[in-house]
Amino acid sequence: METCPKCGTRFNPPEAGGGYATLTILRGGALDTKVRCLDCGHVFQPRGGLIGPRILKFVIGSFVAIAVVVLMYVLVFKPLVHAQGFPVRPVTVVVPFPPGGSADFLARVLADPLGERWGKPLLVANRPGAGTVIGTESVAKAPGDGHTLLVNAASFVINAAVRPNLPYDILRDFAPVTLLVYSPQVFVVNSSSPIKTLQDLLAAARAKPGQLSYATVGPATTQHVLGEQFKLETKIDVIYAPYPGGAPAVTALLGNHVHFVIANYNEVATQVAAGKLRAIATASRGRIEQLKDIPTLIESGVDIETTVWFGIVAPAGSPKSAIDKLQADIAAALKLPAVREKLIAQGMFPVGSTPENFAAHILAQKEQYEKVIRQARIKAD
Repeated sequence: METCPKCGTRFNPPEAGGGYATLTILRGGALDTKVRCLDCGHVFQPRGGLIGPRILKFVIGSFVAIAVVVLMYVLVFKPLVHAQGFPVRPVTVVVPFPPGGSADFLARVLADPLGERWGKPLLVANRPGAGTVIGTESVAKAPGDGHTLLVNAASFVINAAVRPNLPYDILRDFAPVTLLVYSPQVFVVNSSSPIKTLQDLLAAARAKPGQLSYATVGPATTQHVLGEQFKLETKIDVIYAPYPGGAPAVTALLGNHVHFVIANYNEVATQVAAGKLRAIATASRGRIEQLKDIPTLIESGVDIETTVWFGIVAPAGSPKSAIDKLQADIAAALKLPAVREKLIAQGMFPVGSTPENFAAHILAQKEQYEKVIRQARIKAD
């Protein structure tokens, strides 16, 4: 009920059944307006405005309806459109290792089939440095739209254990896409060495504590961690010799500067096949096709199993639709005969896991490496 302050005429707002017989709306809306009394012509601001229960109910209902439409777009229609149109521009995959290495080779093998599938190129960007931290950080800070990816490896979880001040969190800042491949690690000696088996190596190390040495790319790499785990498990004392890459470590072994090397199979395959190096054990769960006669560590009595692996992660917040399409397309590419042939020839065995399985793998690897690194007191430098 409103009253004209000049003539005292009373009237009800329309939703209360009074109609506009005694007033005229001049401007504004129901929440903020001025009216003219038709009896005396006085213009005034209604004390309670003109909003009543019915108008309020209508306004609230309208807001709810709009909110539902917006929510349906965000949750249903937008992801669907995104999945159908993804990618909308070239995709960049960051390799936090130098050109020519295993990760770089893997990314470039996948670039052509994925580019053809998408109709957009897959660009490989090498951003090495600081033990893969530079390249990894660049992806953590990239837009979460699925168009920037990272090739990660065990260094992804090892760095989290040995570098307390990383500029990113491996579980919070990344969305796992797929585990690409795994590659067995191999213990090798010079073919001129009297060491023929892993048991020979253990006997020699125990006979001369602190005199035998081993080399890997490192420090704080998958191979280095395996070497220190091997020392803990077998209770031997051997000297660690870090090298800037797998190839320099192999060169040192060929020159008899160290007694054995732990390396990715693809880094020693050529020399083993040529008879220059002798494989004495693999760290995989089972024997690999290319080294059928070489036992695993477990078969040799050392309870260790580990492999080198490479995967793909995206920045956190990337749409699930993009993650799912990336995984499906990458898995399909890994099944192509030409791609499989190239990878297996380099000692890489395709996987193409789901995002969920890869997330579980990263967590398990993190726990495994943290335990060994803590026990062996491994440092980044």
